[in-house]
Amino acid sequence: MRNYRWSFLIISVILLVGLIWLGSGNPPTVDAKTYHPTVYSTPWALLPPVIAIALALITKEVYSSLFTGIVVGALIYGNFNLELTLNTFLFQSEGGMVSKLSDSWNVGILIFLVILGILVALMNKVGGSAAFGLWAAKNIKSRIGAQLSTILLGVLIFVDDYFNCLTVGSVMRPLTDRHNISRAKLAYLIDATAAPVCIIAPVSSWAAAVTSSVPPDSGINGFSMFLKTIPYNFYALATLLMMVLIAITNCDFGIMKVHEDNAVKGDLFTTDDRPYGDDLNTNDNGLGGVIDLICPVVILIFCCIMGMVYTGGFFSGESFVNAFANSDASKGLVIGSIVSLLAVFVWYMTRGVMEFHEFTDCIPEGFKQMVAPILILTMAWTLSGMTGLLGAKFYVHDVVAGSAGALKMFLPVIIFLVGFFLAFSTGTSWGTFAILIPIVCNVFSDASTYEMLTISIAACLSGAVAGDHCSPISDTTIMASAGAHCNHVNHVSTQLPYALTAAAVAAVGFLVAGVMGYMWETSAALLSLPITLALMVVTIVGIKKFI
Repeated sequence: MRNYRWSFLIISVILLVGLIWLGSGNPPTVDAKTYHPTVYSTPWALLPPVIAIALALITKEVYSSLFTGIVVGALIYGNFNLELTLNTFLFQSEGGMVSKLSDSWNVGILIFLVILGILVALMNKVGGSAAFGLWAAKNIKSRIGAQLSTILLGVLIFVDDYFNCLTVGSVMRPLTDRHNISRAKLAYLIDATAAPVCIIAPVSSWAAAVTSSVPPDSGINGFSMFLKTIPYNFYALATLLMMVLIAITNCDFGIMKVHEDNAVKGDLFTTDDRPYGDDLNTNDNGLGGVIDLICPVVILIFCCIMGMVYTGGFFSGESFVNAFANSDASKGLVIGSIVSLLAVFVWYMTRGVMEFHEFTDCIPEGFKQMVAPILILTMAWTLSGMTGLLGAKFYVHDVVAGSAGALKMFLPVIIFLVGFFLAFSTGTSWGTFAILIPIVCNVFSDASTYEMLTISIAACLSGAVAGDHCSPISDTTIMASAGAHCNHVNHVSTQLPYALTAAAVAAVGFLVAGVMGYMWETSAALLSLPITLALMVVTIVGIKKFI
């Protein structure tokens, strides 16, 4: 495989050099606001993410795959001109890597990542994680219990998906390791309780994103609409049910079964890659107890919630719900995590379980733990920016709008599939909301089609989350890998069969709901939701019987 990767890299470099040489010449004078490449808003606009995703799944190497996708996107945007390509790659205001790293929202997420890494290092250093592992070994006796505990914690942390992924991972990793649950399985449990929980939780950063995506001039209350979509969010609900069924019945399939079988034998990773080092044996001072893990996590949750509502104006008179709807997740998480870090430092020093020099030693250690997700996130953001520069969202807009006329009965399942494909290609659920929700609102602008509007917006949300789960360049997927300390490609390849299974069940649900909502204009969830959940149970039972 290593020789194959080197061969691929050499061939790719030769091809790229040849394309650049053919396209070199005097760079065109362009206005970044009006310039469009020759393939703008065509199917070719989706080529960079498709290349990156395909290479990641084939080569099992995410860094070079993402880099290749970015270079291809920059080449296409610059019409294969060397200078314009280089400037696009680095400095283009809406898609260049430097521009992405100078974006305040992105930088806030990176700072939040680093601080969480430091907090995890602190909890390990004082022995909180090891103490929790010992406590869990005495009180949680089975692999089923360990998996259900992970799911429960993921459901309880519904505020934000980034926060969910990293917190659940740091808390549950010692427990799942003790019960020989593979890191790939842990990453799946984290990922499947991040976005699916946030997208049905009214008090979450995702609810704010959906609310803000509803056009202000549509006459629709965005938050009220979000609440009505919850029983129609078939992918999220089917995924949560699927996780519980898989844990209880021990029904693993696909590549995940290989990882789980190896984990039972003692190999939690299956592959040799250790992007986070050997973290099976934590180097702690043995002074801390379980309280030294629980207390920092509670402090972190409380401070992050307060930080988010602060940015939404809660302390200026806004209601708690409105403050969440108007919050700046990046800014709020940074504020909350910094306050948490200071509070945890005071807690440990007061308890006498840590010296000051040990605290400072954990700062670079926590940063090092987050280098891999920071690098992947940076390239994923840049690749998403390249896709935007090529007009992919406008191409998808035209496809959806052109098919909406005579297919309203089947529009929910069409919206679901288009949302899935768009989120898979771009790696962003929120961007998918922003593109598709205004289209759906325009299609069902008549008051008589309100039920179909609700179903179709729910289909958009479900499709975005499903595509996000399957995409190697999704930031939530990257965070789940980081939280589980799992090789990223291992996480993607093992989660893919599970996510596709839930997506197929959800698609059937939207087909049923669309027909019912169009024909009877009544609450289709009364029948379509039980059908979807029952189909999920039958699917898992069938897989368990025939694998």
